[in-house]
Amino acid sequence: MNRVQNTKIILWLITGFAAAVGLNRFIFGLGATTNLTDSTPWGLWIGFDVMGGVALAAGGFVMTAIFYIMKREEFHPLVKPAVLTAFLGYMAVILGLLFDLGLPWNIWHMIIFWNPHSPLFEVGWCVMLYSAVLLLEFSPVPLEKYSRYAKIRNFLMKFRFVFVLLGIMLSTLHQSSLGSLFLIMPFKLHPLWYSNILPIQFFLSAVALGLMMVAFESLASHWLYKRKPETSLVEKLGKTVVWVLSIYLIVKIIDILAAGEITIVLNGSWESFVFISEIFISIIFPIIIFSVPKMRRNIKAQWIGSFMVVFGMVFNRINVGGLTMLSITGDSYTPSWMEITISLGVVSAAALVFLFVIEHFNIWDLKPQDPESLPHTAPSFDYSSHAWLGTPDAASLTKFSLAFVLSFAVGMALMPEKKLHGKGIEEITVSRASGIERLLINGNKDDNLVEFPHKEHIARLGEDQCAQCHHLTLPRFIENSCWECHTNMYKPVDYFKHNWHASSSGANIKCDNCHVEGVQRESKSAKNCVDCHPKYDFNNARFIGSQKYFAISYTDAFHQLCVSCHFIKADELNKQNLTECKSCHKVKIHDQVAENLKWKTTLPHFNSVILPNIEKEKNQSEMSKDEKENINN
Repeated sequence: MNRVQNTKIILWLITGFAAAVGLNRFIFGLGATTNLTDSTPWGLWIGFDVMGGVALAAGGFVMTAIFYIMKREEFHPLVKPAVLTAFLGYMAVILGLLFDLGLPWNIWHMIIFWNPHSPLFEVGWCVMLYSAVLLLEFSPVPLEKYSRYAKIRNFLMKFRFVFVLLGIMLSTLHQSSLGSLFLIMPFKLHPLWYSNILPIQFFLSAVALGLMMVAFESLASHWLYKRKPETSLVEKLGKTVVWVLSIYLIVKIIDILAAGEITIVLNGSWESFVFISEIFISIIFPIIIFSVPKMRRNIKAQWIGSFMVVFGMVFNRINVGGLTMLSITGDSYTPSWMEITISLGVVSAAALVFLFVIEHFNIWDLKPQDPESLPHTAPSFDYSSHAWLGTPDAASLTKFSLAFVLSFAVGMALMPEKKLHGKGIEEITVSRASGIERLLINGNKDDNLVEFPHKEHIARLGEDQCAQCHHLTLPRFIENSCWECHTNMYKPVDYFKHNWHASSSGANIKCDNCHVEGVQRESKSAKNCVDCHPKYDFNNARFIGSQKYFAISYTDAFHQLCVSCHFIKADELNKQNLTECKSCHKVKIHDQVAENLKWKTTLPHFNSVILPNIEKEKNQSEMSKDEKENINN
């Protein structure tokens, strides 16, 4: 069982490290952990975790259709593992979506707020319904172990065939509807991957991937537990996949020829190289391997062929899901190591659950057993401590929990502090040519900047009205940016930092120094900030003292401060569009801002993308005088 133990330790190490990254993603947001941008919002998590995860789960509906509908009884040993893999695949998809969504706590919205015209609406409902059906379909297996749930199990067994039919129907809809999702973006997806029959291609490739995922899972699990491999069953799956892959290849060739895209396949671009590689890895090589009877029966060839189909089809989903859109959008995207870590962590967690179910429930005819759990077996000792760690279950719990905790600690230690906390949302940018200062706001930390006309606001409001916006500064600071107090994008934060004031590593202030002795210690009875900071200037009505420790979110701060003022001034200035979101939330700053200027900035996206686009657009068309006056105003 050393293979199993070593594999589990590796999986727990990956899961622990990914848990640390995932925690920081939910605390600090997408911008702190990904290289995604507004122009490239779909990356590794959508292509691999979601689209790849759905495709990898196709083995569930394929095997149940073969066993229950086609009545192929010899495939019975593969049905339970296939349904389990499908269920875990969909759980991984849901978990991956939680990481990818900007506001994951709103994932329930599609249940209440229906938008039946959206392909994502259908995809989301299929994921939920099929996950529920898979749970009901698989539930009799774990319930079999507990006699007190016999009535529930018998009830579910009566409707098993109904669940199978629902599962096949929903999964067929879902596998094809993922292709439908990309029909609405013909000008964003590369021509080699875009097709009017994408739903058909997605379904065919999902069937092939499902067959080979079941084969690969069978080979891997039997190798891991040192069981006799099911080579005869894998051979039959290989013979079937040859027909499926052949149909899929013919459909793709006809589609490319009909669309007149054969020249794109052979034009030598990196997209053509990726497309050709994908076709050979996922279709042509596996067809050759499983078409030859001698190779089809060889266990090494089975390993290679099944892995190539799995890898190639997942690669196809990654290509469609975002990678090949880069050539159209002109953007650049490389997954950050944190994105890769989370993706590996999702897979590792699913694999650990799979191994747990294999060992504790009747998935196989005989459950695998740890040799040390057999009677009259001498206990083994841990090599590092020469100590007996207890029964196999207790020893495993000790080893795996230690691996998880250590890996989690290393992950937290390696989190890039600057990436997580940011170096500032507002940035003063100086023109090298004229020395003019401009305040550029990087509101959501994606390097798409919006200019804030600071001097115009001073001229309009008056130099003595700074406190209207700068309502509070940190002690010993003349001025500081909004983000230094409003540190969270969407949630209130403790700007007073009570724990820091009381901590020995912080201000080290005793409780009685701020709270009156004998009175309940709360914010209302505490001293005000000015009592400890007498030189601190609180000369405006917006100041909030220690009675309220929390500052509103960064988004709310800008909305309340900016939008409320502009809403009042909109009628007065006869500019109704001041209250529209697009007045502030622009993809690029105005052409006039960077006219004949080279900005000195630390933001690479600004220098490499925004400025060239501004100069290019300016050279193409000159703005009219009225347009320039509108921008200046």
